[in-house]
Amino acid sequence: MKTFGLTDKGKIRQENQDSFLIEQLQDGCLVAVLCDGMGGVQGGRVASELAAKLFAEHMTQRLQEIKSRDRLRQHILSSVSHANGIVYNYSFFDPAFTGMGTTLVAAVCRNGRVAVVNIGDSRAYHIARKRVRQITRDHSLVEELIDRGALTREQARNHPRRNIITRALGVEPEVEADFFELKLSRGERLLLCSDGLSNLVDEAQLLEQSAAAADPEALCRSLMMLALERGAADNVTIVVLEK
Repeated sequence: MKTFGLTDKGKIRQENQDSFLIEQLQDGCLVAVLCDGMGGVQGGRVASELAAKLFAEHMTQRLQEIKSRDRLRQHILSSVSHANGIVYNYSFFDPAFTGMGTTLVAAVCRNGRVAVVNIGDSRAYHIARKRVRQITRDHSLVEELIDRGALTREQARNHPRRNIITRALGVEPEVEADFFELKLSRGERLLLCSDGLSNLVDEAQLLEQSAAAADPEALCRSLMMLALERGAADNVTIVVLEK
């Protein structure tokens, strides 16, 4: 599995509150996690760094021992719960951390299959040769408005409250994560990103950039350049996995 990740604070923000980790294990196992923090300058950064590290550590401890798909799902959700509990408790250590939290999107690859988990509005996309499919579903106010028919998808892209999320890791003692499974064929890619990218680049443009990129590093760099050229008002983080 080829991998690459890239993060940038963008053109407006003073600090980067996004974090990502990629852990390559033996026997072809891989864990990639991306988090977009919130809750003040210091709190958001701490939340995203903690969550990414805690999820990856907990996930890799037993990944190679797990044999069944059901056990894998249980362990992924347990890793989310582990990270959530510690980030939540950490928020009481210092007034600067009060109310901090983070999104999380992660991919666990093993034996040719990929499991994806998400909380918040950081996304996972499956990029094939001729199509792009969003795997995750945003936990956000605008997504709820779209579901109710109050907004179109195009209106949501420029809605003034598009950055309000309805679910985050570390904000409450418990959190519910969404879980997905997919299979990557040779040459296909999985892209994880924060909303700093997805707010600026649509699926057609992801497909175009992917078709022109020779490998995950080239795709990450071309997408980052595109986001920065378009103003990048938020932090931008991109992780690409390719089979």
